[in-house]
Amino acid sequence: MAKVIIIGGGAAGMIAAYSAALTSKQVILLEKNEKLGKKIFITGKGRCNLTNASNMNTVMENVVSNKRFLFSAFKNFTNEDIMRLVEENGTKLKIERGNRVFPVSDHSSDIIKSLENALRALNVDIRLNTKVDSLLIENDICKGVIIGKNKIMADAVIVATGGMSYQATGSDGDGYRFAKEAGLSVSKLYPSLVPFNIEGDRIKALQGLSLKNVNVYIYNDKKLVYDEFGEMLFTHFGVSGPVIISASAIIGNKNIKGYRLCIDLKPALDEEKLDERILRDFTEQKNKSLKNSLNKLFPAKLIDEVIYQSKIDPEKKVNLLTKEERQRLVHATKNLEYVISSTRGFNEAIITKGGVEVSQINPKTMESKKIKGLFFAGEVLDLDAFTGGYNLQIAWSTGYAAGEGAGE
Repeated sequence: MAKVIIIGGGAAGMIAAYSAALTSKQVILLEKNEKLGKKIFITGKGRCNLTNASNMNTVMENVVSNKRFLFSAFKNFTNEDIMRLVEENGTKLKIERGNRVFPVSDHSSDIIKSLENALRALNVDIRLNTKVDSLLIENDICKGVIIGKNKIMADAVIVATGGMSYQATGSDGDGYRFAKEAGLSVSKLYPSLVPFNIEGDRIKALQGLSLKNVNVYIYNDKKLVYDEFGEMLFTHFGVSGPVIISASAIIGNKNIKGYRLCIDLKPALDEEKLDERILRDFTEQKNKSLKNSLNKLFPAKLIDEVIYQSKIDPEKKVNLLTKEERQRLVHATKNLEYVISSTRGFNEAIITKGGVEVSQINPKTMESKKIKGLFFAGEVLDLDAFTGGYNLQIAWSTGYAAGEGAGE
C-alpha cells in the first residue's frame, strides 16, 4: 500500500485524497491556503454548481478541449458518484435549470464540509498553510516533495494545484512549473469562461443592462465562429453573461482582436415581421420623435444605441421616416454590432484553457508517462468545458482516477 502526497486542496485534490485513502495506508493532503476548497467556496456565485445531472454523454459533449482523454475517467467516476458522496456526507442537493446541481442550502461551504467529513473518516492527514516548493525527482521517479529545507518522501505525488484563474484563491500556476521542471510540456495558457472587452467608449452608457432571449453571433471577418441564444450583460468594459462567457471557451485561445460581435435583439421576429411591428408602434405615436417612440421595443438604455447604429436623426418625427431609414432601424435591431478587442484576464476567468499536455498522461490513472509516481488532476491539465458544472466534473473524475492510480 502506497504513501501518497496530494498538492492542492481544491476540488481535484480533495477527491484525489479521498480516492487514494480508500486503498492507501497514508495520505497527506498539502494546501497552501488556510482552508480547503477556497475556489469551490466562490464558484456558482458562492452556491457551488457541483456538477451537471445530465447523462455522462451530454457531460462529455460539453467538454471543449481533449474530450476523448476523459472517456475512462468519466466512466470510472460519474456525476452520480460525486452527488452520492456529497449527500452521504451530510449535504442535500437539488437540480436546477440546465441540470445544474447545487446544495439545497445554496451554501458552497456545505459542499466543502461534506468532502472534509469524507476525508476525516478515512484519516487523511490534512496540512494547511503548507506551500510545496518543488518535487523530488530522481532517475525519472517522483519520490516526494520539498517544502523549504524539508523533504517529505512518498511513493506517489498528485499535482492538483488548479490553473491560473481566480488568483486570489492562490492559483498562481505553480503546478505548471512543477510539470515543466519534471520535463513535461505545458501548452499555452489562456483565460477561459471570461468576459470580452469591446472597442470604444459607447459601451459604457449600457453598463448594467441585462438582455434576455437574444441571439449572439461572433464573426471573424465574414466567417461565423459562434452562434448562441440566451442571456448577456453589458459592463463598463464590454460584455459578459452566459452566452458571452461560453463564447470565450470556443474562441478565447485565438487572437480575437477585431472579431465582430452581433446581437439580434429580436430573434423571434424576422425582418419583415419586425418592420410590421415598428410600423404599428409608429402609427400609434406618429407625432413623436424617433427617440421617444421606441420604448415598447427596447429597454430605455438601449434606445440611443440602436438609433446611433441606425444612423437616423433621433429628433426626426416617426411619420417622416423613409422606408430606407426604417430598414436601417430593422437591421440595427437584428445586428447590433461591436468590435471585440480582447478577453478579460485570469483574475476574472472561471477556468484556465491550456495546461499539462494530456498526450503525456495515462488517461486511466492520470500518471505521467515519463515520471513514475507523478500524477496530475483537475485544471492543471489541458482540459476545459462550458459552464454548467462540467468543469467541476472534470476535476472530480480526474482527481478520483489519480487517487486510485496513486493509491495502487
